[in-house]
Amino acid sequence: MEKSRKFNDKLGFWSIVLLAINSIIGSGIFLTPGSVVKRVGSKALMVYLIAATLAAIIAISFAAAAKYVTKSGAAYAYAKAAFGDNVGFYIGILRYFSASVAWGVMAVGVIKSTIAIFGGQADNPVNITLGFLLLMSIITMINLLGQKFLKLVMNIATVGKIAALILIIIAGASLLLKSGTSLDLTVVDQITQHGQKIVPNITLTNFVMAVVAAFFVFTGFESIASGSDDMQKPEKNLPKAIPLAILIIAIIYIGVITVAILLNPRALMTTKQVVAISAVFNNKILRAIILVGALVSMLGVNIASSFNAPRILEAMARQQQLSQSLTKRTEHNFPARTFLISVALAILVPLAFQYNLTNLITLSAIVRFLGYLVVPLAVIAFYFDKSKEAVLPANKNVWTDLIAPIFSIILVGFLLIKYDWQLQFGIVDNGKVIGVNWSAIAVMLFGLVILPLAMFLISRKDRK
Repeated sequence: MEKSRKFNDKLGFWSIVLLAINSIIGSGIFLTPGSVVKRVGSKALMVYLIAATLAAIIAISFAAAAKYVTKSGAAYAYAKAAFGDNVGFYIGILRYFSASVAWGVMAVGVIKSTIAIFGGQADNPVNITLGFLLLMSIITMINLLGQKFLKLVMNIATVGKIAALILIIIAGASLLLKSGTSLDLTVVDQITQHGQKIVPNITLTNFVMAVVAAFFVFTGFESIASGSDDMQKPEKNLPKAIPLAILIIAIIYIGVITVAILLNPRALMTTKQVVAISAVFNNKILRAIILVGALVSMLGVNIASSFNAPRILEAMARQQQLSQSLTKRTEHNFPARTFLISVALAILVPLAFQYNLTNLITLSAIVRFLGYLVVPLAVIAFYFDKSKEAVLPANKNVWTDLIAPIFSIILVGFLLIKYDWQLQFGIVDNGKVIGVNWSAIAVMLFGLVILPLAMFLISRKDRK
């Protein structure tokens, strides 16, 4: 009876789909579509379609890996099984750091957006810090109430954010039909500001930068399997749930972007509002609903992150690569110790870097891309029975277990080569790089070198 109750407390197929949607749909689609449209104009829909396809291909590798390894930890568990303890440990620490920092970044996004929406000073460090502590306290209470309540909150948040996005599509489509606005997307390419076209001539580098910007709207799928121990039949449900979630999100995103471009592209590209997508509407009630939806969306991603990040560290402890004390849970089956460590990291790292979102997002993005290379390689190793550890005897599929991972590696490699690293790690003034951003480089070195080395030394001392 107790075993049956624990199984029912775990996330079923549709809860996993909702968790995936909740993990992926965050602030990006509400805040950043204008930046993509400004880069490529009428080609924005193509860019989002390419980004969705890329995300789906990479997600197939993560889903395929879940057939062979069902332990919690996602990229960490797959890397350890395929390439051994040392590679697994390094990827695990990087993934954990990235997840915790990403949680902190999204928390800063919620706080800044909320402060700005209500007319406060969104860049005041004191306001952000107080908001940070309040938000983390609320998320901690939600987690302490147990997985049933956490699952309920995540599902409600997911439904709320999807409803807000669908409202944007329906309301925008209705306004387009009533106004008789032209459906010619190329009009956006001719819009000017201060006598100059807003959309520049498209180059390969510029197009790649737009694809990467659009791609990050789909990120988050790599964290879904981090808590697979808390899911029902993860080896069967994850490979189906992740691609389905991305398909649903892609349809919604492309619908939202289409409506925004056709309805009011100038406002989308030039607005200074925090929730940029709301700027395309003149109706105050619609704007208010969209703003609420954006806040619910960002809060939902924070809650999903609070579920995923602690379980990466817990998974490493269960594999005896960290202290066994980190595997202990409360009577409500809550990983309190790893959760509190994650909360501390999510608060302290952004605070240490004065809430500089650009530096923090850069670090999180680089670590994610590293995982996007390692996991497909792990799946290929599983396919050819070359893994360092024994894996589940899954049904092998040449398309999902070999061709898709190879294609993922090629695509990610191409994006990394063509990415404008000088712009990313430079100090930019009026679109030109005028110096080196040493703070961004320092953050990268801390996450990629110093933290993994420190954790390795602590872990080795603990094992002795």
